Amino acid sequence: MKIVIPMAGMGKRLRPHTLVTPKPLIELAGKPIVQRLCEDIREVVGEEIEEIGFIIGDFGKEAEDNLLNIAKQLGTKGKIYYQREPLGTAHAILCAKESLSGKVTVAFADTLFDAGFTLETKEDGIIWTHKVEDPSAFGVVKKNADQTICGFVEKPKEFVSNEAIIGIYYFKDGENLRNELQYLIDNNITKSGEYQLTDALQNMLDKGLKFKTNDVKEWLDCGNPQATVETCGRVLELKQNSEKFVCDEVTNENSLIIPPVYIGKGAVIKNCVIGPRVSIAEGCKISDSCIKDTMVGKQTVIENVVLKNSMIGSFAKIENKEQNLNLGDYSCIN
Repeated sequence: MKIVIPMAGMGKRLRPHTLVTPKPLIELAGKPIVQRLCEDIREVVGEEIEEIGFIIGDFGKEAEDNLLNIAKQLGTKGKIYYQREPLGTAHAILCAKESLSGKVTVAFADTLFDAGFTLETKEDGIIWTHKVEDPSAFGVVKKNADQTICGFVEKPKEFVSNEAIIGIYYFKDGENLRNELQYLIDNNITKSGEYQLTDALQNMLDKGLKFKTNDVKEWLDCGNPQATVETCGRVLELKQNSEKFVCDEVTNENSLIIPPVYIGKGAVIKNCVIGPRVSIAEGCKISDSCIKDTMVGKQTVIENVVLKNSMIGSFAKIENKEQNLNLGDYSCIN
Protein backbone atom coordinates (compact mmCIF):
# COMPACT_ATOMS: atom_id res chain seq x y z
CA MET A 1 0.00 0.00 0.00
CA LYS A 2 1.14 3.52 -0.84
CA ILE A 3 -0.22 6.74 0.63
CA VAL A 4 -0.33 9.92 -1.45
CA ILE A 5 -1.02 13.18 0.37
CA PRO A 6 -1.75 16.40 -1.57
CA MET A 7 -0.83 19.25 0.77
CA ALA A 8 0.47 22.11 -1.38
CA GLY A 9 -2.16 24.65 -0.29
CA MET A 10 -1.16 27.80 1.59
CA GLY A 11 -3.55 27.21 4.50
CA LYS A 12 -4.90 30.76 4.35
CA ARG A 13 -7.91 29.98 6.60
CA LEU A 14 -5.54 28.92 9.37
CA ARG A 15 -3.45 32.08 9.39
CA PRO A 16 -1.53 33.43 11.24
CA HIS A 17 -0.39 29.92 12.23
CA THR A 18 0.51 28.95 8.66
CA LEU A 19 2.66 32.00 7.96
CA VAL A 20 5.66 30.08 9.33
CA THR A 21 4.51 26.45 9.49
CA PRO A 22 2.70 24.59 6.68
CA LYS A 23 -0.74 23.54 7.94
CA PRO A 24 -0.11 19.76 7.81
CA LEU A 25 2.92 20.21 10.08
CA ILE A 26 1.01 22.01 12.84
CA GLU A 27 1.12 19.76 15.90
CA LEU A 28 -1.92 18.28 17.60
CA ALA A 29 -1.04 16.73 20.95
CA GLY A 30 2.64 16.34 20.10
CA LYS A 31 2.33 15.10 16.51
CA PRO A 32 1.90 16.96 13.22
CA ILE A 33 -1.53 16.72 11.60
CA VAL A 34 -0.11 14.80 8.64
CA GLN A 35 1.61 12.27 10.90
CA ARG A 36 -1.65 11.56 12.74
CA LEU A 37 -3.37 11.18 9.37
CA CYS A 38 -0.83 8.63 8.15
CA GLU A 39 -0.89 6.68 11.42
CA ASP A 40 -4.68 6.42 11.35
CA ILE A 41 -4.72 5.33 7.69
CA ARG A 42 -2.13 2.65 8.44
CA GLU A 43 -4.31 1.33 11.26
CA VAL A 44 -7.42 1.19 9.06
CA VAL A 45 -5.61 -0.37 6.09
CA GLY A 46 -3.96 -3.06 8.20
CA GLU A 47 -1.14 -3.48 5.68
CA GLU A 48 2.49 -2.47 5.43
CA ILE A 49 2.90 1.04 4.03
CA GLU A 50 5.39 0.84 1.20
CA GLU A 51 5.75 4.57 0.58
CA ILE A 52 4.28 7.97 1.43
CA GLY A 53 4.25 10.61 -1.29
CA PHE A 54 3.92 14.19 -0.03
CA ILE A 55 2.77 16.72 -2.66
CA ILE A 56 3.86 20.15 -1.46
CA GLY A 57 4.42 23.72 -2.56
CA ASP A 58 7.51 25.77 -1.75
CA PHE A 59 7.73 24.70 1.89
CA GLY A 60 11.51 24.83 2.26
CA LYS A 61 14.11 22.24 3.21
CA GLU A 62 13.24 22.10 6.92
CA ALA A 63 9.63 21.19 6.19
CA GLU A 64 10.68 18.63 3.58
CA ASP A 65 13.09 17.03 6.06
CA ASN A 66 10.32 16.90 8.66
CA LEU A 67 8.02 15.11 6.22
CA LEU A 68 10.67 12.57 5.28
CA ASN A 69 11.33 11.99 8.98
CA ILE A 70 7.62 11.35 9.58
CA ALA A 71 7.69 8.63 6.92
CA LYS A 72 10.81 7.17 8.53
CA GLN A 73 9.13 7.09 11.95
CA LEU A 74 6.29 5.14 10.36
CA GLY A 75 8.77 2.57 9.08
CA THR A 76 8.54 3.50 5.42
CA LYS A 77 10.13 5.80 2.85
CA GLY A 78 8.93 9.24 1.94
CA LYS A 79 8.94 10.98 -1.43
CA ILE A 80 8.58 14.69 -2.03
CA TYR A 81 6.62 15.92 -5.05
CA TYR A 82 5.88 19.51 -6.01
CA GLN A 83 2.73 21.20 -7.24
CA ARG A 84 3.98 24.49 -8.70
CA GLU A 85 0.55 25.88 -9.63
CA PRO A 86 -2.85 25.54 -7.89
CA LEU A 87 -4.61 23.79 -10.78
CA GLY A 88 -7.02 21.60 -8.86
CA THR A 89 -7.23 18.30 -7.02
CA ALA A 90 -6.66 16.09 -10.07
CA HIS A 91 -3.57 18.05 -11.06
CA ALA A 92 -2.22 17.88 -7.50
CA ILE A 93 -2.51 14.10 -7.28
CA LEU A 94 -0.97 13.60 -10.73
CA CYS A 95 2.13 15.45 -9.52
CA ALA A 96 2.86 12.19 -7.65
CA LYS A 97 2.36 10.03 -10.75
CA GLU A 98 5.43 7.91 -9.91
CA SER A 99 3.62 6.72 -6.77
CA LEU A 100 0.32 5.95 -8.50
CA SER A 101 0.68 2.20 -8.97
CA GLY A 102 -0.63 -0.80 -7.08
CA LYS A 103 -2.77 -0.18 -4.02
CA VAL A 104 -2.95 3.54 -3.24
CA THR A 105 -4.74 5.62 -0.63
CA VAL A 106 -5.06 9.31 -1.48
CA ALA A 107 -5.72 11.54 1.54
CA PHE A 108 -5.96 15.32 1.65
CA ALA A 109 -4.01 16.61 4.60
CA ASP A 110 -6.58 18.75 6.43
CA THR A 111 -8.78 15.78 7.37
CA LEU A 112 -8.58 13.55 10.43
CA PHE A 113 -11.09 10.89 11.39
CA ASP A 114 -12.22 8.13 13.71
CA ALA A 115 -12.88 5.34 11.23
CA GLY A 116 -14.58 2.47 13.01
CA PHE A 117 -13.91 0.08 10.11
CA THR A 118 -11.18 -1.97 8.45
CA LEU A 119 -10.61 -1.22 4.77
CA GLU A 120 -11.69 -3.90 2.28
CA THR A 121 -8.77 -3.67 -0.16
CA LYS A 122 -10.27 -6.16 -2.63
CA GLU A 123 -12.67 -3.47 -3.93
CA ASP A 124 -11.78 -1.45 -7.06
CA GLY A 125 -12.15 1.68 -5.01
CA ILE A 126 -13.42 3.00 -1.70
CA ILE A 127 -14.59 6.57 -1.18
CA TRP A 128 -14.47 7.49 2.49
CA THR A 129 -17.62 9.35 3.54
CA HIS A 130 -19.45 10.67 6.56
CA LYS A 131 -23.20 11.13 6.94
CA VAL A 132 -24.01 14.82 7.48
CA GLU A 133 -27.21 16.67 8.39
CA ASP A 134 -26.87 19.30 5.65
CA PRO A 135 -25.28 17.82 2.52
CA SER A 136 -25.75 21.04 0.51
CA ALA A 137 -22.35 22.28 1.73
CA PHE A 138 -20.42 19.18 0.59
CA GLY A 139 -19.60 16.93 -2.30
CA VAL A 140 -21.68 13.76 -1.96
CA VAL A 141 -21.93 10.34 -3.60
CA LYS A 142 -24.93 8.86 -5.41
CA LYS A 143 -25.52 5.11 -5.16
CA ASN A 144 -27.09 2.26 -7.09
CA ALA A 145 -29.47 -0.22 -5.47
CA ASP A 146 -26.52 -2.53 -4.76
CA GLN A 147 -24.82 0.29 -2.81
CA THR A 148 -22.09 0.81 -5.41
CA ILE A 149 -21.41 4.42 -6.35
CA CYS A 150 -22.95 5.73 -9.58
CA GLY A 151 -21.99 9.39 -9.43
CA PHE A 152 -20.89 12.48 -7.57
CA VAL A 153 -22.71 15.76 -6.89
CA GLU A 154 -21.00 18.90 -5.62
CA LYS A 155 -23.04 20.90 -3.08
CA PRO A 156 -26.45 19.55 -4.14
CA LYS A 157 -29.32 22.05 -3.99
CA GLU A 158 -31.82 19.20 -3.83
CA PHE A 159 -31.31 16.09 -1.71
CA VAL A 160 -29.55 13.23 -3.48
CA SER A 161 -27.47 11.80 -0.61
CA ASN A 162 -26.23 12.67 2.86
CA GLU A 163 -22.93 10.82 2.42
CA ALA A 164 -20.33 13.57 2.20
CA ILE A 165 -16.90 12.85 0.71
CA ILE A 166 -14.29 13.53 3.40
CA GLY A 167 -11.23 13.64 1.13
CA ILE A 168 -9.79 10.12 1.50
CA TYR A 169 -9.89 7.59 -1.36
CA TYR A 170 -8.60 4.03 -1.83
CA PHE A 171 -7.74 2.53 -5.24
CA LYS A 172 -6.86 -1.12 -5.81
CA ASP A 173 -4.89 -0.15 -8.92
CA GLY A 174 -3.33 3.30 -8.83
CA GLU A 175 -2.54 3.11 -12.54
CA ASN A 176 -6.25 3.40 -13.37
CA LEU A 177 -6.36 6.64 -11.41
CA ARG A 178 -3.14 7.91 -12.99
CA ASN A 179 -4.44 7.26 -16.51
CA GLU A 180 -7.72 9.10 -15.88
CA LEU A 181 -5.94 12.06 -14.29
CA GLN A 182 -3.60 12.26 -17.27
CA TYR A 183 -6.59 12.14 -19.62
CA LEU A 184 -8.05 15.24 -17.95
CA ILE A 185 -4.77 17.11 -18.31
CA ASP A 186 -4.16 16.03 -21.91
CA ASN A 187 -7.67 17.04 -22.97
CA ASN A 188 -7.83 20.18 -20.82
CA ILE A 189 -11.01 19.05 -19.04
CA THR A 190 -11.56 21.57 -16.26
CA LYS A 191 -14.26 23.10 -14.08
CA SER A 192 -13.81 26.72 -13.03
CA GLY A 193 -10.29 26.53 -14.44
CA GLU A 194 -9.21 23.54 -12.34
CA TYR A 195 -8.76 19.82 -12.98
CA GLN A 196 -11.14 17.96 -10.67
CA LEU A 197 -10.62 14.54 -9.11
CA THR A 198 -14.34 13.75 -9.29
CA ASP A 199 -14.19 13.95 -13.11
CA ALA A 200 -11.52 11.24 -13.11
CA LEU A 201 -13.55 9.15 -10.66
CA GLN A 202 -16.65 9.44 -12.83
CA ASN A 203 -14.66 8.29 -15.89
CA MET A 204 -13.53 5.24 -13.92
CA LEU A 205 -17.14 4.43 -12.99
CA ASP A 206 -18.22 4.84 -16.62
CA LYS A 207 -15.59 2.26 -17.62
CA GLY A 208 -17.08 -0.32 -15.29
CA LEU A 209 -14.99 -0.03 -12.11
CA LYS A 210 -16.98 -0.62 -8.92
CA PHE A 211 -16.58 1.87 -6.10
CA LYS A 212 -18.16 1.60 -2.67
CA THR A 213 -18.16 3.79 0.42
CA ASN A 214 -16.86 3.41 3.94
CA ASP A 215 -18.58 5.69 6.44
CA VAL A 216 -16.31 7.06 9.18
CA LYS A 217 -17.70 7.49 12.69
CA GLU A 218 -16.22 10.97 13.05
CA TRP A 219 -14.87 13.50 10.55
CA LEU A 220 -12.48 15.98 12.13
CA ASP A 221 -11.63 19.23 10.34
CA CYS A 222 -8.45 21.30 10.60
CA GLY A 223 -9.51 24.04 8.21
CA ASN A 224 -9.51 27.07 10.53
CA PRO A 225 -8.29 27.91 14.06
CA GLN A 226 -11.56 27.14 15.88
CA ALA A 227 -12.05 23.84 14.04
CA THR A 228 -8.41 22.88 14.67
CA VAL A 229 -8.73 23.54 18.41
CA GLU A 230 -11.90 21.42 18.51
CA THR A 231 -10.21 18.65 16.53
CA CYS A 232 -7.21 18.72 18.86
CA GLY A 233 -9.53 18.30 21.82
CA ARG A 234 -11.24 15.36 20.17
CA VAL A 235 -7.89 13.75 19.30
CA LEU A 236 -6.91 14.05 22.96
CA GLU A 237 -10.14 12.30 23.98
CA LEU A 238 -9.78 9.53 21.40
CA LYS A 239 -6.07 8.83 21.99
CA GLN A 240 -5.75 9.31 25.77
CA ASN A 241 -5.77 5.56 26.44
CA SER A 242 -3.33 4.65 23.68
CA GLU A 243 -0.73 7.42 23.84
CA LYS A 244 1.36 8.88 26.65
CA PHE A 245 0.35 12.52 26.80
CA VAL A 246 2.40 13.93 29.69
CA CYS A 247 6.12 13.58 28.98
CA ASP A 248 8.49 12.48 31.73
CA GLU A 249 10.58 15.65 31.53
CA VAL A 250 7.80 18.01 32.68
CA THR A 251 8.00 20.21 35.79
CA ASN A 252 4.67 20.47 37.61
CA GLU A 253 4.63 22.72 40.67
CA ASN A 254 1.36 23.06 42.56
CA SER A 255 -0.76 22.62 39.41
CA LEU A 256 -3.96 20.69 38.70
CA ILE A 257 -4.01 18.78 35.41
CA ILE A 258 -7.50 17.74 34.23
CA PRO A 259 -7.23 15.06 31.48
CA PRO A 260 -7.08 14.74 28.61
CA VAL A 261 -4.05 17.02 28.38
CA TYR A 262 -0.84 16.79 26.37
CA ILE A 263 2.28 18.41 27.88
CA GLY A 264 5.51 18.24 25.91
CA LYS A 265 9.10 17.67 26.95
CA GLY A 266 10.72 20.37 29.06
CA ALA A 267 7.51 22.25 29.85
CA VAL A 268 7.26 23.99 33.23
CA ILE A 269 3.79 24.38 34.78
CA LYS A 270 3.47 26.39 38.03
CA ASN A 271 0.34 27.27 40.03
CA CYS A 272 -2.02 26.45 37.17
CA VAL A 273 -5.22 24.64 36.32
CA ILE A 274 -4.70 22.98 32.93
CA GLY A 275 -7.43 21.10 31.07
CA PRO A 276 -9.43 19.48 29.89
CA ARG A 277 -8.57 19.24 26.17
CA VAL A 278 -5.36 21.24 26.24
CA SER A 279 -2.21 20.64 24.17
CA ILE A 280 0.99 22.29 25.42
CA ALA A 281 4.04 21.80 23.22
CA GLU A 282 7.61 21.27 24.38
CA GLY A 283 9.54 23.93 26.27
CA CYS A 284 6.58 26.06 27.35
CA LYS A 285 6.61 27.97 30.62
CA ILE A 286 3.16 28.54 32.10
CA SER A 287 2.45 30.06 35.50
CA ASP A 288 -0.52 31.33 37.52
CA SER A 289 -2.93 30.52 34.71
CA CYS A 290 -6.11 28.62 33.92
CA ILE A 291 -6.31 27.03 30.46
CA LYS A 292 -8.90 24.76 28.83
CA ASP A 293 -9.83 23.78 25.25
CA THR A 294 -6.63 25.35 23.91
CA MET A 295 -3.52 24.61 21.82
CA VAL A 296 -0.18 26.15 22.79
CA GLY A 297 2.89 25.97 20.51
CA LYS A 298 6.54 25.38 21.37
CA GLN A 299 8.60 27.54 23.73
CA THR A 300 5.70 29.85 24.55
CA VAL A 301 5.52 31.77 27.86
CA ILE A 302 2.16 32.35 29.56
CA GLU A 303 1.82 34.22 32.86
CA ASN A 304 -1.33 35.12 34.80
CA VAL A 305 -3.69 34.27 31.96
CA VAL A 306 -7.14 32.68 31.62
CA LEU A 307 -7.57 31.03 28.21
CA LYS A 308 -10.37 29.07 26.60
CA ASN A 309 -10.99 28.02 22.99
CA SER A 310 -7.66 29.50 21.96
CA MET A 311 -4.87 28.67 19.52
CA ILE A 312 -1.47 30.07 20.50
CA GLY A 313 1.59 29.77 18.29
CA SER A 314 5.21 28.99 19.13
CA PHE A 315 7.73 31.35 20.76
CA ALA A 316 4.90 33.65 21.87
CA LYS A 317 4.43 35.48 25.18
CA ILE A 318 1.14 36.32 26.90
CA GLU A 319 0.69 38.11 30.21
CA ASN A 320 -2.29 39.26 32.25
CA LYS A 321 -5.13 38.34 29.90
CA GLU A 322 -8.54 36.70 30.24
CA GLN A 323 -9.97 36.01 26.81
CA ASN A 324 -10.13 33.74 23.78
CA LEU A 325 -7.09 34.24 21.55
CA ASN A 326 -5.87 33.31 18.09
CA LEU A 327 -2.20 34.29 18.32
CA GLY A 328 0.55 33.46 15.83
CA ASP A 329 4.21 32.54 16.31
CA TYR A 330 6.62 35.05 17.85
CA SER A 331 3.77 37.31 19.05
CA CYS A 332 3.57 39.12 22.38
CA ILE A 333 0.52 40.35 24.33
CA ASN A 334 0.65 41.97 27.78
